[in-house]
Amino acid sequence: MATKSKEKDMKQSTTERRKGESALSEFADFVQKQQALRQPPGAAPASAAKKPVEIEEHDELSILDTLNLADSAPRVHLRSLLLSTADDEEATTALTEYVKGRLVEGHGEALFDLGLEDNGDSMEFTKDEWVKAVMRLVGACETVGVDYKVLMTRNVGEEGDELEVGPGTLKEKGCCGKLVLRKRPESVDDVIETRIAVVGNVDAGKSTMLGVLVKGGLDDGRGKARVNLFRHKHEIESGRTSSVGMEIMGFDSKGEVVTSNVAGRKLTWEEIGRRSAKVISFTDLAGHERYLRTTVFGLLSSEPNYCLLMVAANNGLIGMSKEHLGIALALNVPVMVVITKIDICPPQILEQTITQVTKILKSPGARKIPIFVKNREECVNTATQFVSRRICPIFQVSNVTGTNLDLVRTFLNILPHHGNYNADAALEFHINDTFSVPFVGTVVSGVIKSGVVHTGDTILIGPDSLGQFTTTKVRSIERKRIQVPGAAAGQSASLALRNVRRKDVRKGMVVLHKPENPALNPKVYREFIAEVLILSHATTIKTKYQAMLHVGPVSQTCAIIDIDRSYIRTGDRAQVAFRFVQRPEYLAVGDRILFREGRTKGLGIVKTLGYDPTKPLNPNAEPGTRDV
Repeated sequence: MATKSKEKDMKQSTTERRKGESALSEFADFVQKQQALRQPPGAAPASAAKKPVEIEEHDELSILDTLNLADSAPRVHLRSLLLSTADDEEATTALTEYVKGRLVEGHGEALFDLGLEDNGDSMEFTKDEWVKAVMRLVGACETVGVDYKVLMTRNVGEEGDELEVGPGTLKEKGCCGKLVLRKRPESVDDVIETRIAVVGNVDAGKSTMLGVLVKGGLDDGRGKARVNLFRHKHEIESGRTSSVGMEIMGFDSKGEVVTSNVAGRKLTWEEIGRRSAKVISFTDLAGHERYLRTTVFGLLSSEPNYCLLMVAANNGLIGMSKEHLGIALALNVPVMVVITKIDICPPQILEQTITQVTKILKSPGARKIPIFVKNREECVNTATQFVSRRICPIFQVSNVTGTNLDLVRTFLNILPHHGNYNADAALEFHINDTFSVPFVGTVVSGVIKSGVVHTGDTILIGPDSLGQFTTTKVRSIERKRIQVPGAAAGQSASLALRNVRRKDVRKGMVVLHKPENPALNPKVYREFIAEVLILSHATTIKTKYQAMLHVGPVSQTCAIIDIDRSYIRTGDRAQVAFRFVQRPEYLAVGDRILFREGRTKGLGIVKTLGYDPTKPLNPNAEPGTRDV
């Protein structure tokens, strides 16, 4: 009898889990659309963001917009521009303007299909015409201060040339290729920044992989590469990350990795920042379940553009890997997978791991299209199409033998800039770490969500435990440990503050510009209403339930004070009123929330700030069931 009951419970939990998974992908799309409408509280209409871009249901189709398929679009005859003579000033100007336009679209870099029209048709270049076209393009690039790197060619090089991938079809005779164009940065402000969160189960090889990518050289199989990344003594002793580690990797304007000329010497962040045109910021997160709170905080507060999921070939997608993948999917962050340790893994176990990863990525909860990247052509094409959140590139690497590490580096080099940030809106800077620096004072670091901040600006920082803001000034600003005059939306930065003690600032606070009109001072809220989706919970959730709630860098215990029905359980979507237990926080409608008790329980989006007890979410509830 007991066995039958147990089987029934297991069957129910599997059914509920599937229900939760299928609801997740739909809800993640809904949250993405709602976030485009995000409006900070108390923002004046003049400082409001421009009309938000409507996010398409199938964003992979957005690649069609770049093909100029509309009849009314004025067509640029690229072939004639590329084959014109250097004396033709009109063609030279038109080509230069075309290159400039592509760079603006790509935030300072662009992937250029030389030999193909905008609609994908071949220009049927001969080898001589290809050489001439390259020279014309290089001339246009020189005019606007741009460097280039050839990524791959078709029908151009000889067999055995590492850039030559051969014709796509038997009939294809024309020469073509892909190049990456990147602007030479005039200052640190022009450096392209891409943030990647590195997640995965304990012992998946996250820190080792970063050590090999960032420092150069290979691992010895016994932890040599990861030691330089650890920040604490107990991490070196145990070999396990317990804090949020930060590492950067630089690429110059020619697409080469920025490394030291002296073997074994480690470059400082300042040296990498000054020599790079594109910087990849890695957030190395803990894989152990004990540090899940730290990992969730790191994922939300670092505002990653991409998520890199590490899977050990000999272990598969186990333990916290699924939890981390679920959080990345819930946050709608594009995911790429790296399967490590293929040098020590038996072929049949590797096959099992690949099958398992593919199955999970294709499941209703993830709805991803796995693409195994095994050569240069697949690497370049997948990176080009990674504007779609539907595809998921998978690499199989070894940090000891160096297998496929070049493909990962090439992929990171041409990874397109992703994320919508508005520099014209009011300043909103989220603090995710605080420091006390000798002879400087209190320093706060974080990500600028919107607006621009300059040295000498008068700012508000808060809220404190009473919900109040303190007025102070920005003494200096650093990006990647390089002093800069200002920082803009989408960039991570550190601000040195004047006359503020470190004990008065904490993670989760915000920095805002002080408004001229006191009526527009920022408001904070202890209570708010959110639309939530329950991902997993063993029993039902009712009012008075408490959980740890994460909103960006804010981590605080919250109590449920009202629900639009009697109870909620796995897979349910509901309107829920929350109350912060310790202190009020600065929130905005459209903020993404994630709450958990142990492992992740649910996610949602803020719909209303404040809560009116006279307007309950469930008017038919029995008296005394609401926690007001």
